[in-house]
Amino acid sequence: QVRLVESGGGLVQAGGSLRLSCTVSGSIFSIAAMGWYRRAPGKERELVATITRDGSRNYAESAKGRFTISRNNAENTVSLQMNSLKPEDTAVYYCRLTSFNLDVWGQGTLVTVSS
Repeated sequence: QVRLVESGGGLVQAGGSLRLSCTVSGSIFSIAAMGWYRRAPGKERELVATITRDGSRNYAESAKGRFTISRNNAENTVSLQMNSLKPEDTAVYYCRLTSFNLDVWGQGTLVTVSS
């Protein structure tokens, strides 16, 4: 069974940085596409960034230039480096794995950016 566990959320001041990590159990990680999504209070969940198994990256406009997604296939982890954080980045951030007929989400980690 594939499980995703996020970590690294917390409280940070505007302009600060955080690094989120997602650890994946199971042997499927290296062939899976991974993504980070977020749900802000009162809003729908939205895409933040994705990375394919070959390392191709895609970012939401709000994340471009500030966030970097990366993966380590040897350690079964995907990370999201977030710089220049803004109060509007406050949300629960979710890790997602997709591969063939699998679509698995983590439980989420809360990021709060104070002004």
